[in-house]
Amino acid sequence: MKRLLLPAVISALIMSEAHAAPFTVSDIRVNGLQRVSAGSVFGALPLNVGETVDERRLADATRSLFKTGFFEDIQLSRDGDVLIITLLERPSISSLEIEGNKAISKDDLLKGLKQSGLAEGEIFQQATLEGVRNELQRQYVAQGRYSASIEAEVIPQPRNRVALKINVTEGSVASIKHINVVGNQVFNDQDLIDLFELRTKNWLSFFRNDDKYAREKLSGDLERLRSYYFDRGYINMDITSTQVSITPDKKHVYITVNVDEGEQYTIREVKLSGDLKVPEEEIQALLLSREGQVFSRKVMTTTSELITRRLGNDGYTFANVNGVPQTHDEDNTVSLTYSVDPGKRSYVNRINFRGNTKTSDEVLRREMRQMEGGWASTYLIDQSKTRLERLGYFKEVNVETPQVPGTDDQIDVNYSVEEQPSGSITASVGFAQNAGLILGGSISQSNFLGTGNKVSLGLTRSDYQSNYNFSFVDPYWTVDGVSLGYHGFYRTTDYDKLDVDVSSYSVDSLGGGLNVGYPISETSRLNFGVSAQQDKLKTGRYTVEEIMEFIDEEGSTYTNLKASAGWSQSTLNRGMMATR
Repeated sequence: MKRLLLPAVISALIMSEAHAAPFTVSDIRVNGLQRVSAGSVFGALPLNVGETVDERRLADATRSLFKTGFFEDIQLSRDGDVLIITLLERPSISSLEIEGNKAISKDDLLKGLKQSGLAEGEIFQQATLEGVRNELQRQYVAQGRYSASIEAEVIPQPRNRVALKINVTEGSVASIKHINVVGNQVFNDQDLIDLFELRTKNWLSFFRNDDKYAREKLSGDLERLRSYYFDRGYINMDITSTQVSITPDKKHVYITVNVDEGEQYTIREVKLSGDLKVPEEEIQALLLSREGQVFSRKVMTTTSELITRRLGNDGYTFANVNGVPQTHDEDNTVSLTYSVDPGKRSYVNRINFRGNTKTSDEVLRREMRQMEGGWASTYLIDQSKTRLERLGYFKEVNVETPQVPGTDDQIDVNYSVEEQPSGSITASVGFAQNAGLILGGSISQSNFLGTGNKVSLGLTRSDYQSNYNFSFVDPYWTVDGVSLGYHGFYRTTDYDKLDVDVSSYSVDSLGGGLNVGYPISETSRLNFGVSAQQDKLKTGRYTVEEIMEFIDEEGSTYTNLKASAGWSQSTLNRGMMATR
């Protein structure tokens, strides 16, 4: 930049010597423009025709034109009362190439360069290139690639253009040679080092890659170290310094963490303050921190969350609960106060669904336990989310509760879902020595046409047997969640075609059933069913006498009736791939 400013300084000096006296500008002439429009120049110029100019105003004009970033050199001269501006435009970037990068993708690099002003067609500035090069170097160092180097080549091109070529030598990530914790007296080194995600080289490092240094990982490890002490009563623990030393070959690092443990603090008293809104004994039951216990920041935070959730269940969704520890250094104790600010009770304005491209809104809405118009309940909102997840129709379910603009006591409940396949198609081919070729297929859909109804069809065929079945379930036959399902099947079996030495006869079976389910809780149901099956015997060419006599005496058609009752419970959090 100093090289670029030098001609302008010289030009200003020339103007100062040649045109010391003020003059009135009768015209402004601009020379040297190639890509930059005259309008851009006059728009940046802080003087106009008819105005009187002096040395100060000419210097201001030079600075204003330089600030545009378009020009490498600016010269002002005078021909009578005509101001002549001679400009040398900065070159534009004709092409930009990046080579050698792997750890950072080319698309990400080009995107970052474009945001910094380095892209094809942009004005080239050397200072911008140097800044980008230093930033890339910093990013690679943050990844632990201390030997990385960034070289930028500027190649002049015709018509005042340049080609940029950035060569990246990434090098390897420095491995951790040793981690040392200094100043610890209560906990031994290994217990503290085991908290770290970073590790020295071990036999699992090849798979976990945990021996490679990264600044972000170290920051996370230091936070885990702080939390470890804070959760065990060392409320004044401090990491006084952290040193990362690099070997001369830049292949290894040594990490030293200096700590000041301080003293362990116990809880002197636990108090509640603020407007509780719910019975105090209910809040007291949620207090995990007790007098005489060792102070734990994690327990304090968890208690605040429990109280917040309890208030949220009664509509105080904007409640703010903070645990405030007050230390008493004379006896190493802590007075812990939970400050409760319930805010206003919130009411649900609207419940909205997004992302259900196949499933109708009605299917989602009938799973809601939180109602519109009622006060907002954190428990009911979360329970509704869980019920959506249990359907098995969605890969992911998220919920947000933004405040309604212009109000301080209303929220919208927005559920966003990501649909996933809810059906399956199967086909099978088999062969048995006696039955011959066996073909099978089925199709099932647990969210038929987005209605939430379950439908399935199936068939199996072999040389001697055919089987067809169908089922349908409406999980919300009534608005209260009473389900209705029915199924049917038809099966034919001809033992004449079975390649074994058995009697010749066949059986045709036709059946169906009805099932009703009653919800008795959020997770339990009672199920009742009835079914009927009719079997018809048919004789063949070589039916044995015993079967003929049986048919003559008992008949060829038989009907079986069955009734069933059952109880089921599911507390899974998802219909598919449950995690709890």
